[in-house]
Amino acid sequence: MLSRTELKSGSVAVVDYRCTAGPAEMPFTEVHRSFSVSYVRKGSFGYRTRGQSFELVAGSVLVGHAGDEFMCTHDHHVCGDECLAFHLDAGAVEAVGLRTDAWRSAGLPPLPELMVVGELAQAAAEGRCDVGLDELGWLFPARFAQVVSGRKKQPMQAGSRDRRRAVEAALWLDAHSHQPIDLDATAQQAGLSAFHFLRLFAKVIGATPHQYLVRSRLRNAARLLADDARSITDVAYDVGFSDLSNFVRTFHRAAGVSPRDFRKAAKGERKIFQERLAAHA
Repeated sequence: MLSRTELKSGSVAVVDYRCTAGPAEMPFTEVHRSFSVSYVRKGSFGYRTRGQSFELVAGSVLVGHAGDEFMCTHDHHVCGDECLAFHLDAGAVEAVGLRTDAWRSAGLPPLPELMVVGELAQAAAEGRCDVGLDELGWLFPARFAQVVSGRKKQPMQAGSRDRRRAVEAALWLDAHSHQPIDLDATAQQAGLSAFHFLRLFAKVIGATPHQYLVRSRLRNAARLLADDARSITDVAYDVGFSDLSNFVRTFHRAAGVSPRDFRKAAKGERKIFQERLAAHA
């Protein structure tokens, strides 16, 4: 079993698991060390726990209760399996809307309301979307809690004090967007728990904190590319991106052109944007 921790932030951790075991491997008993929900993104395996047996395939969800014993089998698949697991402490379980005594080890079949969030989380882990993995570390378990509890998602009501908090947080994010910032740090700045802050900010501002942060960095990058002579690499790092290729990819997705072509257009080469407009005509 290969594992890589993609995120460790406060009460939540996201871990990429890749298992190469096949039918010839002898299964053994393991113990869940935390509460967890694992999205199966590839392959298949058997999950035995609490006297029950589940066959999990791509799109399924493995649920683990801290302290429960379990066993994984690989009778039907020779290529292994891959999972993206969300580990929570007891406080995080309560925060997403379930009591710890209602969280039971089990296996869920592929459900569309979980699959779409699972694939979004995988895209975030690979840097292919502008939703933060720290945000999805809360959103996937929260969606799971809604599904298993049968409760409908209630629209959040934001009073004047909460709206002011969200706006002040947005201003703080904008002022510090060139620095490394995560969900926990911003939530602490607002004086709220990470999960409550995430919901409140999205409700009031219309974007998640990470989306707003990325857009602030892109706005600053566009200004520097248009008005400043510093290199594209320097622009990327100065506005807060830690990886040049991620900056180029994110900027291109937002602007429709590369940072280099955007700079050329800002200097008078109008043909670049004219070609873009013609392509969408």
